[in-house]
Amino acid sequence: MSVQNKVQEEVTIRFAGDSGDGMQLTGSLFTNTTALEGNDLRTLPEFPAEIRAPAGTVPGVSSFQLHFGSKEILTPGDKCDVLVVMNAAALKANLSLLGSGGIIIANTSGFDKRNLNLAKYETEVSPLEDDSLADYNVLEVDITKITKESLSDSPLGYKEVERCKNMFVLGLLYWMYNRPLQSTITFLKKKFKDKQGIANANIKVLKEGYHYGETTEVFSSRYTVKEASLKPGTYRNITGTDATVLGLVSAAHQSRLPLFFGSYPITPASDILHGLSKQKHFGVYTFQAEDEIAAVSSAIGAAFGGSLGVTSSSGPGIALKGEAIGLAVMLELPLVILNIQRAGPSTGMPTKTEQADLMQAMYGRNGESPIAIVAPRSPADCFESVFEACRIALEHMIPVMYLSDGYLANGSEPWKFPETKDLPEIEVKFEPARTNNGPENGETDKFLPYVRDKRFVRSWSIPGTGGLEHRVGGLEKEDETGDISYDPDNHEKMVKMREAKRDKIAGFIPLQEIDNGVENGETVIVGWGSTYGSIRTAVHELRQEGMDVSHIHIRYLSPFPRNLEKLLKGYDTVLVPEINNGQLVRLLRSELMIRAKGINKIKGRPFGVEELKKEIKNGIGSSVA
Repeated sequence: MSVQNKVQEEVTIRFAGDSGDGMQLTGSLFTNTTALEGNDLRTLPEFPAEIRAPAGTVPGVSSFQLHFGSKEILTPGDKCDVLVVMNAAALKANLSLLGSGGIIIANTSGFDKRNLNLAKYETEVSPLEDDSLADYNVLEVDITKITKESLSDSPLGYKEVERCKNMFVLGLLYWMYNRPLQSTITFLKKKFKDKQGIANANIKVLKEGYHYGETTEVFSSRYTVKEASLKPGTYRNITGTDATVLGLVSAAHQSRLPLFFGSYPITPASDILHGLSKQKHFGVYTFQAEDEIAAVSSAIGAAFGGSLGVTSSSGPGIALKGEAIGLAVMLELPLVILNIQRAGPSTGMPTKTEQADLMQAMYGRNGESPIAIVAPRSPADCFESVFEACRIALEHMIPVMYLSDGYLANGSEPWKFPETKDLPEIEVKFEPARTNNGPENGETDKFLPYVRDKRFVRSWSIPGTGGLEHRVGGLEKEDETGDISYDPDNHEKMVKMREAKRDKIAGFIPLQEIDNGVENGETVIVGWGSTYGSIRTAVHELRQEGMDVSHIHIRYLSPFPRNLEKLLKGYDTVLVPEINNGQLVRLLRSELMIRAKGINKIKGRPFGVEELKKEIKNGIGSSVA
């Protein structure tokens, strides 16, 4: 049987199996190879919340979705073209995500009676044998058996041989999509440089999968996806977590400050601690504290001492940090708080994404505790956004919350990375020592730590600096002196001053731009954070259909860009898609008096493009009605 070679503009592949089947590694390696081939791409890793959910069960399924193409790719794809399933549970959990006519590559060893029972199929007849998959192109391969036969002469044990079967899958998909093997072979040799037997076994099975595609008659087609037209430059594939780590290191470098990172592990923020702990050679100090309160307090102490103080968590941990964040507001110290959001409330769904912490970021502290808020829109944009969060914190002496989420943190895309010379400087000024506490040389009788400049920013006075002795603590400060004060008029003045300082930041951030569409029109779609790719793609397609619809995406959520209100009032209808129950839409209504309408999804997954287009059309229709 001859194999047809077909050219495709875009493809979505989903790898799914038990959490011990290596689907995350398989997807990541395919992604890295695809990035090297010059395709644009987006990924969506999904895995169980449990450390080791029961093998063979639906709750234990781990998956990795990759959307790549020769055109601009901004989402991980709505429906899959290819679904790789290592067992019955993987099929049951993911079949609804496969498009009609799509390809299923099924590991037949994972569909025996035991696996069907674990996946809770009501019948003992395998779905591979009945007519339930008639709408799909099902390709059956006994991946487990072939892997074992390939390694029959290997000295590896049974479990080690079993773990190699994901490399067969990877080799087979490399053959299907004309991907080279070399980058993966290099990776395996490096990863297992001290375990040559494991490296050789994985490489052998990888090649076995590739040659299986060449020699078997199961596969009738191969596919080519040409390079995307990316802007000239040097690219690398990057996750949101890695971009955040590099952004923090770059901000510390550009501000000429040591970076202190105090954190306590929590999904999905833990990998930032792992990443920064490897950057000691850049003057990065990491501290894994005993709890969330100790973590944020250590970062505040570092900021007091003249470092770039950073802490991280997800929603539950941010709740615990609330009082200490209020302390940083009262002290008026630069502090960067990374909130990598996940589905809540409480423990919620730890490995699923959500945008539900915006109100927490705005108001989730006692008293009047205004902070700045910045939100990245894509994995690569995490670099620039966290850099901005650091700049604002340092130049305006204020805590800044960086609102990412699990989808951005774990997802990846090609990133055209900058050179150090292209990064802006971050201006940091410490109050100089006072050699003579008298009026000579322009000095006043006493250092006043809460005297402010035209931005209402106080000086950064480092402990131990001569003549700068002053009080610190969470009690209300007297204006200018910083002494403890219970005077009601002073309290009101200081509360309003701290808010005014936050609001002044609007004069030092860019004006809001229109991402796609026109200024003044019928409808604008307003988003923030990780909804960017879905909104941009949906709006682009709706405009091609002739609809008057535009897109605005907000990075600076507190304060808003100073021209945002004027922009939004130029449209008849304002729709706000969010992966929450309606939070930005409430802020637009209350802060800017905009008659905005929410489009909400709370399912732990990002918006699909077709899903969002339908909701936008419905939203426009209801607004007209």
